[in-house]
Amino acid sequence: MTIQTAGQAADQAGDQPAASLPQPSSGPLERDARALNSRHSEVAPGEIAIGVIIGRTGEFFDFFVYAIASVLVFPALVFPYVDRLTGTTWSFAIFALGYVARPFGTWLFTTVDRHYGRSVKLTAALFLLGTSTMALAFLPGYASIGAASAVVLGLLRIGQGLALGGTWDGLASLLALGVPAGKRGWYAMIPQLGAPLGLLVASGLFAFFIATLSAEDFLDWGWRYPFFVAFAINVVALFARLRIVATPDYAELFQSRALEPSRFRETVRAEWRTVVLGAFAPLASFALFHLVTVFPLSWIALFTRQQPARFLVIEAAGAAVCVVSIAASGLIADRIGRRTLLGVSAAAIAAFSIVAPRLLDGGEGSEVLFMLVGFVLLGLSFGQSSGAVTSNFAQRYRYTGAAITSDLAWLFGAGFAPLAALLLASHAGLWSVGGYLLSGAVCTLAALHVNREFARRLV
Repeated sequence: MTIQTAGQAADQAGDQPAASLPQPSSGPLERDARALNSRHSEVAPGEIAIGVIIGRTGEFFDFFVYAIASVLVFPALVFPYVDRLTGTTWSFAIFALGYVARPFGTWLFTTVDRHYGRSVKLTAALFLLGTSTMALAFLPGYASIGAASAVVLGLLRIGQGLALGGTWDGLASLLALGVPAGKRGWYAMIPQLGAPLGLLVASGLFAFFIATLSAEDFLDWGWRYPFFVAFAINVVALFARLRIVATPDYAELFQSRALEPSRFRETVRAEWRTVVLGAFAPLASFALFHLVTVFPLSWIALFTRQQPARFLVIEAAGAAVCVVSIAASGLIADRIGRRTLLGVSAAAIAAFSIVAPRLLDGGEGSEVLFMLVGFVLLGLSFGQSSGAVTSNFAQRYRYTGAAITSDLAWLFGAGFAPLAALLLASHAGLWSVGGYLLSGAVCTLAALHVNREFARRLV
């Protein structure tokens, strides 16, 4: 694989040469970081891949630590004055705030990106993410500050959402530039590996503390340690990503408009069709994402007598299976085409939605089968959902357009999924959760069918 030069990127887009384009402003941190990397004349694909995986693993670890705590900790700590089901429902409502805030974070940090440079933006976003996540480790409960505990929890969740909107660094887009036609599926799946890796570590940590501590000690202080680990992982992720973002090759691609942040409103106005289709195309995998990770844990905790530690171990095993499945999606997509794989995966998820409720409610053996099959399907579909519409954007809107599309896909497909699934399951039964998952699969198939040009570009 070779990365396009700035001139090649500009020629292909029909834009002006890189030298005649306006240069993004940069602060001292941006210039110092670039100076430290000046000896590296190229951005190696392997380095980009490592930076992408480390960065995404850190983000998803933060995500899953919060998600697991939303089921096992916050209902008892923040909402002890209501029954456990109601407390979990309110906890999931606060959980969704992070996805609502994420597009606003993209708008805010895109402005920072344009005025102060990518390193400043990324440092500020990851600092906010790490600070918001670690501050949760000090969250006082209802017993200490009353209803203000829920307010603090909501504000910190919003901080996480804003920060996640700013962590978009374009590395996935950089990785996709210049990829040979026969390897597009393989490189598309690399950013997605961070999700199961983050789940694997988060589930393992919580399972360890639940298994080794008493229930009182876990709720008192044991649950707080994973949030400290999240801050440490964010520091590692920041340095790994800055090492790539501050290199001359990255700066050159940025200046050639291959990775230039465009104005938020202008991007939406010019590329609204691509944004909408891109947000709906991966809904099958994004709906399934939470229905095999967050929601099953809440179902087990609320409606069965099983130990959460056991189920967290099953989730960790499922995450390992998902890593293999995501890698397989790259190989399969390069053989049959990304569009075909996305369509087949959506159809398989639709079929799974019919039997999934019965499996989840069928005892311990059936639960394991539900998780394993679900994670296999998740890996195959989620593995190709990253950057599925990147090539559809005009080059000047690609950087910001991909970020907006990702935000909306997560908001519509995953943000309210745990809350909706829990409400449906508790009032109408598990079969209704299958219907919810089916609706996501239908949206994906419809998005691939409606725009044939969009579908052809995924091949």
